[in-house]
Amino acid sequence: MIYFLYTDDSLGWFFTQNFEKSMNPHHAFLQALSNTLPALSIKTDTESTQHWGRDWTVHFDTHCQAVIFPKTTEEVSVIVKLANEHQTPLVPSGGRTGLSAAAVATKGEVVISFDKMNQIGQFYEADRMVEVDAGVITQSLQEFAESQGLYYAVDFASSGSSQIGGNISTNAGGIKVIRYGMTRDQILGLTVVTGKGDILTLNGGMLKNATGYDFRHLFIGAEGTLGFITKALIKLEKQPINLTAMVLGVTEFNSVVTLLAQFGQALTLTAFEFFDQLAVDKVIAAGHTKAPFESQAPFYVLLEFEAINDDVLDLAMGVFEQCAEEGLIVDGVMSQSIGQLQELWKLRESISETISAFTPYKNDISVLISHLADFISDIEHIVTANYPDFEICWFGHIGDGNLHLNILKPANLTKDEFFEKCQTVNTYVFDTVQKYQGSISAEHGVGMTKKPYLTYTRTQTEIDYMKAIKAVFDPNGIINPGKIFD
Repeated sequence: MIYFLYTDDSLGWFFTQNFEKSMNPHHAFLQALSNTLPALSIKTDTESTQHWGRDWTVHFDTHCQAVIFPKTTEEVSVIVKLANEHQTPLVPSGGRTGLSAAAVATKGEVVISFDKMNQIGQFYEADRMVEVDAGVITQSLQEFAESQGLYYAVDFASSGSSQIGGNISTNAGGIKVIRYGMTRDQILGLTVVTGKGDILTLNGGMLKNATGYDFRHLFIGAEGTLGFITKALIKLEKQPINLTAMVLGVTEFNSVVTLLAQFGQALTLTAFEFFDQLAVDKVIAAGHTKAPFESQAPFYVLLEFEAINDDVLDLAMGVFEQCAEEGLIVDGVMSQSIGQLQELWKLRESISETISAFTPYKNDISVLISHLADFISDIEHIVTANYPDFEICWFGHIGDGNLHLNILKPANLTKDEFFEKCQTVNTYVFDTVQKYQGSISAEHGVGMTKKPYLTYTRTQTEIDYMKAIKAVFDPNGIINPGKIFD
C-alpha cells in the first residue's frame, strides 16, 4: 500500500479524482450526474453496492459500481440521458425479491434504486384507482386499499418487501390469480422513462382507450429492459367477504385436478394452492405452524372462497363430503375464524422462506391445467431416476396451472457442484415443459437464470421481434443489458 501526503489541495484533488476514475469506469458519468443533480444520493461503498446490486437469486456474483437513488420521474430521465451520453449501463432495483436475476448487476453496471420513490399519490374514488410511485411496497398498497374499504388483489409471500415497480416489471402473479388475474390485469396506466430518457404517460387510467398501440403492456413483464417504470395507476377491487379456507389431504395428484374442477364449479374460488408432504414437514419443523390434521398425505390442497352466507358454507361442505366419499380426500379442515384462516395459510406461505435454508434450485413453470397430472408424473420420474439423492419440494398455484419445482441441495454437495448438476436437470425439465407446450417461467420472469432456455417457450422469430422492440426503446442497449436475451 502506498500513501501520499499532499500539501497542495488542488494537487491532492487531481490525484484523488484520477484514482477514483481508474477504480470506477463510470466515474465521468457519476461526476456529470453529481454536477447536474447535486442533491442526488449516490452510493459507491462496497456494502451498498453489494446490497442493492442483487436480488434473491443466490448463484450470480454481484459486481456493481454505484447505486443511485432518484426521487422523481424527471430525475430518472436525466440519469438515463446522461447514461446514454457516457454509455453507462443501468440496472433497476426495487425490493430485490426476484428469483430470476433480473435485478442483479454482474458486469460493473450502475444500479437505479427506487427506494426513495415510495409515495402513494392521488386516489380516484369514483374510478376505484390510485396512483403510486414505483418504489411503493406491495403491503403498503394493500393497507392503503383496505383503509379505503377496498382491496389490492395481487398477493404473495414477499408482499412485505417487494415493490410495485418490480411487480409490474415481472408481471407478478401470486395466490389470487385464479380470481383476479396477474399484475397486468390491475394496471390502468403507467409513467415510464424509456431507454432514450423520454418520459411517456401511458393510458391515463382509462378502462376504454381505443387509440392504437398500448405501450403499457410492453413495459409490463419486460423486466426493466425497455426503460424504467416510475409511476402506476392501480385498479382496486371490492373487499372480499368472510374469506374461508380449507386444507385437504390428497392421495394422488390426479385428485388435485379433480378437486379443482369440482370445487371450482360449485364455488367462486379466490385461491387454489397445492403443496406436498415434504413442504409441510419442513414448515412444521421450522416452527411456523402445526399440522392441519393428524393424518398425512402425499399432497395437500389449500382452497379459499368467500363465505358470504351459510348457504355457501353448506355448499362447500357438501362438495367436501362428496369428494371424501369418492376417495379423493384423506382428511380436511376448514377455518372458523380469521386466526384459523391465517394459520392455514402459513402452511403455504411459509414454504419459500423455510426451504431457503436448504439452498433450493427453483423452477417456476406453467402448463395447461389439463396437462398438470401427466407433467408432474414425468418430472418426478426424471429427477428420481437421475438424481435419487435430491429432495423435491413441490408447491404452486394449481388454480392457474403454475408449479414451483424446488430441488433441495444435498449436504454432501457444494453450492457450485449442486447448481452444475441442476443445469442438467433444467434440460430435462424444460424438455418436458416444451412437450406439454408450457412456459419455462410462469411469474418470476426470465432474467439471467432462464435466458439460456428461452427458446423452449419462445420461437426464434418471436425473440427477434422482442430484440427489435428493445432497439426502439433502448437503442444504445444500456437498460438492464443481458437480461431475457443477449
